Parts: sequence; structure tokens; C-alpha cells
Amino acid sequence: MKPSAILKIGYMPRWFIASMDAVLSFFSILLSYLLRFNFETQKIDKHKFIVAIVATLVVYLISFFIFRSFKEIIRHTTFKGVFKIFLSVFTASAALLCINLVFFKGDYLVPISIICINFFISFCLLGGSRMAIKNVFEVAATTKKQPVILFGAGEMGKAALNTIISDKFSNWRVVGIVDDDVSKLYKKISGVSIYNTTTINRVIKRNTVRRAIIAVNNISLERRNEVAELFIEKGLTVSVLPHNQQWLEDPFKLRRLRDIKIEDLLQREPIQINNTAISNALKNKCILVTGAAGSIGSEIVKQVAVFEPSMLLLCDMAESPLHDIGLYMHENTSIKYKLILGSITQADYMEQVFSLHKPDIVFHAAAYKHVPLMEDHPREAILNNIYGTKIIADLSLKYKVSRFVMVSTDKAVNPTNVMGASKRIAEMYIQSLCTAGGTLFITTRFGNVLDSNGSVIPRFRSQLARGGPITITHPEITRFFMTIPEACQLVLEAGVMAKGTEIFVFDMGQSVRIKDLAYKMIILAGLKPGEDIKIQYTGLRPGEKLYEEVLNDAEITAETYHPKIRIARARQVSIDFLQPYLSKLISSVKYDSDWECVRNMKVLVPEFVSNNSKFEKLDKLPDKEQALTDI
Repeated sequence: MKPSAILKIGYMPRWFIASMDAVLSFFSILLSYLLRFNFETQKIDKHKFIVAIVATLVVYLISFFIFRSFKEIIRHTTFKGVFKIFLSVFTASAALLCINLVFFKGDYLVPISIICINFFISFCLLGGSRMAIKNVFEVAATTKKQPVILFGAGEMGKAALNTIISDKFSNWRVVGIVDDDVSKLYKKISGVSIYNTTTINRVIKRNTVRRAIIAVNNISLERRNEVAELFIEKGLTVSVLPHNQQWLEDPFKLRRLRDIKIEDLLQREPIQINNTAISNALKNKCILVTGAAGSIGSEIVKQVAVFEPSMLLLCDMAESPLHDIGLYMHENTSIKYKLILGSITQADYMEQVFSLHKPDIVFHAAAYKHVPLMEDHPREAILNNIYGTKIIADLSLKYKVSRFVMVSTDKAVNPTNVMGASKRIAEMYIQSLCTAGGTLFITTRFGNVLDSNGSVIPRFRSQLARGGPITITHPEITRFFMTIPEACQLVLEAGVMAKGTEIFVFDMGQSVRIKDLAYKMIILAGLKPGEDIKIQYTGLRPGEKLYEEVLNDAEITAETYHPKIRIARARQVSIDFLQPYLSKLISSVKYDSDWECVRNMKVLVPEFVSNNSKFEKLDKLPDKEQALTDI
């Protein structure tokens, strides 16, 4: 019978269980006689034999009725139920002994030896039948459960295995354990064999495994990700444990497991920052954060708040997100803060902010960042990313801000789009101000941050939720990724270590192919790429690169005391040289066309060569200073 058919069998009625017990009791007394007389039936007195069987059955049935042993649901038999059987059999045997001694002195109704033999046989048959039926249903239920494999044969792995086995509500059954320790290979824990990452393949195929659970509390983040990716490549969903400390405080519980997300696979080991130096720089200082409601800006706010500044000024033009970060500050910190709703391009308003609050440090994270949008709106990129930066930088110099830290992007390296070029010009301007003295101007440059507003991962997640397709611009496109907290920690660290004029470049690790990212996200969702979720290639968007760079080819880097931060010595220009070109560029926003605006950007940044953009025509002109009459 199939497991599914067994599970559909209804609960046995009480009369059926009582009848089954009576039949088993009959076979028990019959077998007891046969064993007592070594199966020599001619030695058995038939009359006494029939009376003894009837008497034994009557006594046993009365005992069953007294202890209600037939009332328990057999498939859910517990120790208490088996103990009731023991009491019933023991009481019945004791009653038969008493009947012999009181009413049948010398010529016993049931020989004492047979009563003793029957006690053991009947208990084994009655108790064993219940356990056998229970096991049949448990095996059927287990067979129906989802097969899973565990990674980790240590203490945490054992705890996970025991919890899964004992949890009646778990829909999992462990069919194999994987461990890196070769000394454990092919040994067993609770009947489950241990394999290595190579030999587990046949277990996965044989049992059609769809899930792996990483149950190790002393594994490095790098190794955990390697193991997770190994299972993902085999089409498995992967579950992991929370942070180690949580398990020390609270034992293993299935509800604490969570499915691994694509962000987990892109994380690296936690970075170490110089908290003492950062605290000395930020504590009791008035700090302005522009773009405070954005992905990077809001995280900078949260991290700066830990170091107890005297005041946090949170500036952004997005009303609702700014309100949200204000609520966070109110509910989670005791730091004084002020929300400043407005654009960094409002020179008079920004002057009032600086004049009134006189910030000591500025973290400048306000910027337009979406490449295709800025290709269509180059004026806005110039206004916000260049002119807005100029306003905040000039005010920082005027009001003697000690440090101005700008958040830049890897798209500023050999820019192929308006957004990247605008950030490169902003970098050039704040570098040129360093000669003015007083304020330290610092640039931090890094790539994409995980799960930031409008980034690829939230977009893929949204497309998955709609059932696909997932859209990718090009099958070979790659990007660098960093977590938001990691990026902001390094921004704080760089801001403290700076001596002025530096462009700090962060270690972004290995670049990731976006196609691989999409495949992993589909598999992690329990789906099959190309079957359940289609992948469509839409072509590179205007201004988009296939491969991002962190450093210009002409640049060199110098080490810092932090292994994840290096200094890029980029082409530097003087403020006297830059100012007239910058004034012309900003004026072109008001009076000239998009084409003229972009042409002026290309004059300032000669390495700015448009890619997959209408502005490629400008790069084909023999001289970028030439008038655009033929366009």
C-alpha cells in the first residue's frame, strides 16, 4: 500500500481495537500452552485447555475494560498507552494467580508456568502491535515529508537533526549529512549517513532533494557562501542559521531557520573599523548629512548616531523618506536632530542652514544616481550632482567645516554616461578646493550597494513576484557589489583617516555577472531558470557599461592602514583652471541645449566617452570644442 493511502485510513473504532486485543490474547494463551508442552499437543488436557483459554480471555477483557487500554488512538501510541497495556496484562495475570490459589487449590485452572509465559507473550504482542502500527504510520508520514540534507555533523548539526526528527510538525526528513571533516565520512548520526560535498550528489538525485540546511556555528562567512552556492548550483533552496550568538542564547529551533537570500551570498566577512578614531572625530560634533533619506545617506545617519554627535542635520528633498528617517531617530536614539527638507541646489536656503547650525563635518551623499534617467536629463545631473555639490562644498569652506566627505561612484572612472561624468566633475571640484586650506575635502568611491533603492536586486525580486520574466540588459554584464552598512562604515573610516585631497577607493571584491545573480535568485525562490521563470535580454541601456571600473587606467593607488581602503591619485586640476569651465557648464544648463551641456562636460572630462547613447555623436567630432551645427 502506498504511503499516501495509509495516511488516508481513518481512526480505528474502539470495538475493533478491543477485538484485536482479544484475538491477540487468544493467540498468546494458545502459544503459551504450546511452548509450555514443547508443542506436544497430546500431553494437553483438552477439557482443561478450553476452560483455561475461556477463563484467561474473560479475565484479560475485564482488565482491558478496567484500564480502558482500547481507547487510545493506536497511530499516536505513547509511553503512557504502552504502560496501560502493561498494567492490564499484569493485573490479568495476577487475577489468574489469585483465582488458582483461592478456587483451584492443588489442581490449578491455568498452570502458573503458563500464566508467566502468557504474561510476557501477551505484553509483547499487545504492546508490539501498537508500536508496529504506529511505526507504519510514522514511516508513511516521513516518506511523505520533504527530503533535506544538512551541512554540518558537529554539535549544531546534531541538534538540528534531532530537532527535525522529534518535531512532529516539521515537514522535513533528513536523508544525508555533509561535513568537511573527512574522519566523519560514511559514519552515521541517528541513522543518517555522513557524506562529503562530492559524494552527496547521488543522495540528492536518489531522493530528489530540494533543500539544504547549513547547520554549523563555527564556519567562516566565505566558506558558508561557498557551500551555499554549491547547493544552489544543484538547484537546492538553502536555509541557514542566524548569527552564532543567538544560538548560544537560545537552543536550536526550526522557526529560527531562514532561507538564504542573494544578499547573503554577496556579503563578506565583517570589516573592522577604528571605532576610537571615529568616535574622537564625531562625538559632540554637529554633523550635516545631505541625501540623508537615501540608501547610503540614511545608513550614514544611523552609524554616525552611534558615536553621539551633539546634533545631526538631516537634509533631503524627498519628503516621505526624510520623515521615515526622522521617525527612526526619534524611536531609536536620544541624539538631537533636525530634518531639513530642501534641495542642495537652493543656495540661499543652504546658506541659512550653515549660518544657523555651523556644522563641523559634512557627509555629502545627495546625488542623482540612475544612469538611463540622467542620460535623458543631463541638465538635472549637472544641477544636482555638480552645482549642488559646489554649493555645499563652498559653504563648507566658508563656514570652516573641518571635514567634507563626498560619496562618489565607480561610474566616475572612465565615465561612459552623464551620471558618471557629473560625479567625476564633482570629484575634481572638491579636490581643487583643498589648496584653499581649512577644510579637508575627501572623496570616497565605490560600486553598487546591495538592496539600495532602484538597484538590480529589488528589481529582480519584484519581477520574480510577478512570475517573470527577469530582464537583463546583456548576458555578460558584470557589477561590483557591497553591502550598505559595509560601504558606510568605510565612508566613516576614510573620513577620519583623510589628510585632504584624497580619493579613497574601497575594496569591492570580485565583480559579479548579473546573469549568474538572476539564476541564483530564481533557484533560491524554489524555481527553475528558463522553465518557471524566463530570462530576457533587453540590450544595454543608454550610457551603460558592460564592466565597471574602480580606478582610471592612468591612476595609481597607495595603501592605507585599512586593508579595504586604498588611495587613488587621480588627475588633479587647480581651482583657477577649473572655475571658468565649471561656470560655463553650469550656465549652459540655463541657456543651452542638452547637447551643449554634455559637450561642456566632455571638455572638462576628456576620458568621458559615451556608450550606447545618443551623445556618442559628440565623440565623433574632430574637436570637442567644435560647434554642434551639424547635429
